[in-house]
Amino acid sequence: MEYNKSYKTEFILVLLHLMLGALLLVGFVSKILSLLIFFAGLIYIIKTKNRNNQAIFWSAYVVGSEVMFRMTGGTFLYELPKYSVLLFLFLGLYVEKKRHHVSISYLTIILLLLIGIAFVDIPFNESIRKAIAFNLSGPILLCVSALYFYKRKIAISTLLNVLFYMLLPIISMVILLYLKTPEIDNIRFSSNANFTTSGGYGPNQVATIIGLGSFIVVAHLLFKKRIFPLLFIDMFLFVYIIYRGLITFSRGGMITAMLAISAFLFFYILARKDKIQQLFKYTGLIMLFGIALFVYTANLTGGMLINRYTNKNAAGITKSDFTTGRIDLFKSELENFFEHPFFGIGVGGSKYERFEETDVLAASHNEVSRLLSEHGMIGLIVLILLLLIPANHILNQPYLARAFLSAFLIFWFLTINHSAMRVAFPAFIYGMSVMIITFNTEEEEEITKIT
Repeated sequence: MEYNKSYKTEFILVLLHLMLGALLLVGFVSKILSLLIFFAGLIYIIKTKNRNNQAIFWSAYVVGSEVMFRMTGGTFLYELPKYSVLLFLFLGLYVEKKRHHVSISYLTIILLLLIGIAFVDIPFNESIRKAIAFNLSGPILLCVSALYFYKRKIAISTLLNVLFYMLLPIISMVILLYLKTPEIDNIRFSSNANFTTSGGYGPNQVATIIGLGSFIVVAHLLFKKRIFPLLFIDMFLFVYIIYRGLITFSRGGMITAMLAISAFLFFYILARKDKIQQLFKYTGLIMLFGIALFVYTANLTGGMLINRYTNKNAAGITKSDFTTGRIDLFKSELENFFEHPFFGIGVGGSKYERFEETDVLAASHNEVSRLLSEHGMIGLIVLILLLLIPANHILNQPYLARAFLSAFLIFWFLTINHSAMRVAFPAFIYGMSVMIITFNTEEEEEITKIT
């Protein structure tokens, strides 16, 4: 089999990132690499004037690498990945020669979010700047991402390449997890999220990015774009990524990925001429591999994986709260909304309001309830706009485009409901849900032909 120059380059990049996973065990490597990406991205986008959407390639890489850098101490500032993506996209819009359509809706959303700053009310010994940056950096990045992507025409080949660059650091992270995780027999599993199998970092964020990686591999498999030279290696990569996600015992990221992949398959099958045949083919294969992998992993964990996903404790008794405390946070923020319905309690106020009432100082895990609590009716308007704009856009696209766009929207909405906007991923993936994916005739015929 012959490979073109582009494929050889991509395969070399994959090999380099396999090695990078091992190099990240050396602390300073992560710090150096994160700075190199930041400055190299800025220089490259300016130099090329974003002629071929270089901004989204660099942003995609940062999105895929954010958790990897955090778990290896590579971020000099906690929010540096968000700021990097924000700067890359804004710079791309500014330097490109071709003028891009600006959405008034997303500019309006930014202005509405900024109103909440006027109502900030946090303890005097806390940093107002940090509170605002922590809570608004994600939503502002989302709007800038949407402004960049809104009705921007992106070829399917370009989109797959963007996803490929997003996958590269995820491959490195999976290798790092393999090297940092003890033998499975030496791990004590319970019915809680497992920090040992997630490299000592937050299982929720690790599983979220692993779930993204599994989706990217599926997209490449279905669109016949290889990551490794051999198909079975790509399939093994998919299975192993899912396995790594399962043993983190963090459910949100894996369930989100499953639903996003399901939506992707649904529209992909609708686009095929042989719909019934493809329905049985893909759903059958996924169910077969999925059940087999789940049973295998459950056996390795002494049945604790089943307890985790069926909301039981180590003794097999059903827990009263499926959300591991998130529902209490959600309720407290809804109470804030009902008590301050018009403008909310101000940016960053939820955490401290909750501390006064319960002595528990915990940041929100749910961006929906946080927006309602801290922005009141303005937050509700923002949420409605954020849902309606992409939903209306997706319904006007062909099935193949809907496969990607609907998956992106699901990733955003479900992620912000279990992990808020702690990482840049949901903000960036939301923006991708409002772009226009273009296919040439040959690509459509290749994808939709009867096999």
